[in-house]
Amino acid sequence: MNIAVVGCTGMVGRKFIEVLEEKKLNVENYYMYASSKSAGSTVTLLGKDYTVIELKEENIVGKKIDIALFSAGGSVSLEYAPIFKREGAIVVDNSSAWRMHDEVPLVVPEVNEDDILKHNGIIANPNCSTIQAMLVLKPLDEAFRIKRVVYSTYQAVSGAGVAGYSDLENGIKGEAPKKFPVQIFSNCIPQIDVFLDDGYTKEEEKMIKETRKILHRPDLKITATTVRVPVFNGHSESINIEFEKPVTRESVMEVLRNAENVIVKDDTKNGLFPTVLDANGNDSVWVGRIRQDFSVESGINLWCVADNIRKGAAANAVQIAERIIKLGLCK
Repeated sequence: MNIAVVGCTGMVGRKFIEVLEEKKLNVENYYMYASSKSAGSTVTLLGKDYTVIELKEENIVGKKIDIALFSAGGSVSLEYAPIFKREGAIVVDNSSAWRMHDEVPLVVPEVNEDDILKHNGIIANPNCSTIQAMLVLKPLDEAFRIKRVVYSTYQAVSGAGVAGYSDLENGIKGEAPKKFPVQIFSNCIPQIDVFLDDGYTKEEEKMIKETRKILHRPDLKITATTVRVPVFNGHSESINIEFEKPVTRESVMEVLRNAENVIVKDDTKNGLFPTVLDANGNDSVWVGRIRQDFSVESGINLWCVADNIRKGAAANAVQIAERIIKLGLCK
């Protein structure tokens, strides 16, 4: 079993390595790929030093790579994922490049593991804000049949990569932003990704389309507002859900307490609710502030948080790799 990490020196790539260190998969060899700027540097995994290889076709051919974990941006993925696929690897891609292709499954392992079986050499990792919502919405959809979803997200600067992280660090020192259109320090920016003609942003469109695809609900009514906030790591989401079947706060809590990798922290009388500090560094989605929405016949408001770099990217991809191995899909 050989695994490649493409984009190994980036923020998510480094988190890939951290998660792989913990998972200790039965892997014979790892191949670490990055751009020419990082080629020749060293990455350490499980006590072994790996020299970073420049990502180009001649350095891929003949390596007999079984799984390639990608986090190198959409354009790189579009160019190189087909090459890894041609060479026999199953690509797990963290960019948005392949997510909405009909022949590419979009997977959150706790939610739609069976979709992995439909792969044609490439499997897409969903958007970080979509991933955490899916662990909550899927069991609720199965129990009560979701009618409509309203997302409001509060997303950390790490979701914009190293440049976003630096903008917050530098903004604290009074420096002008380089990544974001305006200062993020002591501010909230109601724009993530570019604006579309309909007034939504690309990030909001991603959440809407990806939710429908993962839940296999192409006509599900969804709207979203995504906001960048001055938090270094960890995304928060307020989710309003309307159901076809009757629900109560207690019935929703019971379902979520039994959901895989979901932790319910909800005791407002004692001031207990989840924040991103609960989620940082782990793979769980934390849920709280669960309450009835009295403005509709059957509705719930809830709050969920997750580590967007870990569960929202690296860990989800490594979990997909684990399922690929478990399902015996590697040649």
